[in-house]
Amino acid sequence: MPAASQLNVQIPSDTTEALAVQEQIVALMEKHDYSMRDIFAMRLSLEEGITNAIKHGNGGDPNKKVSISADVSDERLRVEVADEGEGFDPKDVPDPTDIDFIDRACGRGLMLMRAYLNSFEYSEGGTKLTMERERNSELPIIDDDDD
Repeated sequence: MPAASQLNVQIPSDTTEALAVQEQIVALMEKHDYSMRDIFAMRLSLEEGITNAIKHGNGGDPNKKVSISADVSDERLRVEVADEGEGFDPKDVPDPTDIDFIDRACGRGLMLMRAYLNSFEYSEGGTKLTMERERNSELPIIDDDDD
């Protein structure tokens, strides 16, 4: 059983750099033998969380940084993503399944992260996202109304 693995990086507001960090975190998950289901869930959540920090938090400003830290153990993965933006209140983001917002793309990333993560929280005025997924999590749980 390997000891917990950590990653602490700071990247410019660049989605190419974000992809490289996602791959580093996935490699740590593979080192700890996470399932493909867990890796898929975290890859999706990382892409949404880091991209939101770059595009919405930092406004794509290449002079602003995104800090990313990951702690990967055999039991769970915890990732923190912090941007240098003004912050926001996630409660102000409209529900993308609401009929008035069904055609808008915004808010879908937050909805996906809520579905795939055991814990998902914004702090520090909305500039810091903390995501956790337990190993072999059953999330997302999909209700099948056809039963």
